[in-house]
Amino acid sequence: MDSVKTIRDFINENLITFNEDAAFTDEDDIFKLGFVNSLFAMKLLTFIENEFNIKVENEEMELSNFNSVSNIVNFIDRKTKNN
Repeated sequence: MDSVKTIRDFINENLITFNEDAAFTDEDDIFKLGFVNSLFAMKLLTFIENEFNIKVENEEMELSNFNSVSNIVNFIDRKTKNN
C-alpha cells in the first residue's frame, strides 16, 4: 500500500469541498495553510485509524504527527512497525 498516495488522495478529496485550488507538497503544514479545521482533523484521524488499522492514542494526538503528509506517513510507519 502506498501510504503517501493514500493520504494525499484523502486530503485532496476532502479539500476540494473547501478549496478547489488547494495545492500542497508532502512537507507543507496543512494546518498553517488553513486547509484543516477541527472537523477535518477528526475525520483525518478516523480515516488513518480505519485505513491503516491502527489506534491513535490520546498522547499521540500531537500536531507534529499530523501536520503534513510526510509526518502522517512517518507516524503510520512507526505505528505499523510496532504492531
